[in-house]
Amino acid sequence: MSRKKTSKSKAGSAPATSALPAANGPRPVRPGTARPCPEAPPNGPPQPGWSSIGGGGDFYDVAFKVMLVGDSGVGKTCLLVRFKDGAFLAGTFISTVGIDFRNKVVDVDGMKVKLQIWDTAGQERFRSVTHAYYRDAHALLLLYDVTNKASFDSIQAWLTEIQEHAQDDVVLMLLGNKVDSAQERAVKREDAEKLAKDYGLPFMETSAKTGLNVDLAFTAIAKELKQRSTKAPSEPRFRLHDYIKREGRGSSCCRP
Repeated sequence: MSRKKTSKSKAGSAPATSALPAANGPRPVRPGTARPCPEAPPNGPPQPGWSSIGGGGDFYDVAFKVMLVGDSGVGKTCLLVRFKDGAFLAGTFISTVGIDFRNKVVDVDGMKVKLQIWDTAGQERFRSVTHAYYRDAHALLLLYDVTNKASFDSIQAWLTEIQEHAQDDVVLMLLGNKVDSAQERAVKREDAEKLAKDYGLPFMETSAKTGLNVDLAFTAIAKELKQRSTKAPSEPRFRLHDYIKREGRGSSCCRP
C-alpha cells in the first residue's frame, strides 16, 4: 500500500479557520482533497494520490474526517488539544468561531490513520455553518458537560440535527466531559447511560483536564473507521462497544 505525506504548515499544525461561507458562495473544500483532483466519495477514505491539507509531516495510509459537536462550553476544543498536543488549555474560555481543525496520525494495527478533527462552534448562530460539514463526516463525537445539565438536555436536539444532516452510516459516540469536576456534577452517569442505550450509542465519560479516556475515544473511532475502509475477510470484526467497555477507565458502554 502506497503512503501519502501530509503537507506541512509553518506552525506544524493547521491554523484556526473561521469557515463562514457566503450565502451564495462556493461550498467549503472537503478535507483530504485538493483541486484539480476530483471530489472525494461522500463517506469514504481519500483515494491514492490525493493531497492533504494542514498540519504535520507524517505519512498516512488513509484519512477520515471526525467532527466534535455539542453545546458551547462543553470542552470540545480542550478535548481536541488534549488529544493532539497532550496538553490542557487552562485559563480564560474563548468560544470557537465557525470551524477550526487539526490533524493527527495514529497507528491502528500497523496502518497509519490520519484523523482530520474538526472543532465546531456550539452557539446557535453558527449552526448553519456546522450543517455544511456534517455531510462528509465519517465520525461524530457528541459532547456534553457533566457539570451543566442544560448541555445534557440538548443532546436529543443534537441527535435530531445529526440524523437530518449527517450520513446514515456515520460513526457516533456520546462523551460526558469534565468528569474531573466531581463535586460540581449535575448529570448522573446513569442518566447518560440510559440515553446512550436508548439510541444505541457507545458512551464514555472523559476529562480533557486529566486526559481520562480522551485517547481511547479517538483510537476507538480510528479503529472502527479503519476496519470499515479495509474490510479484510480474514480480519476479525471490530466491535466498538466491546472495545470501549474493555479498555475504558471508569467508562460505560451501552448497547441498543
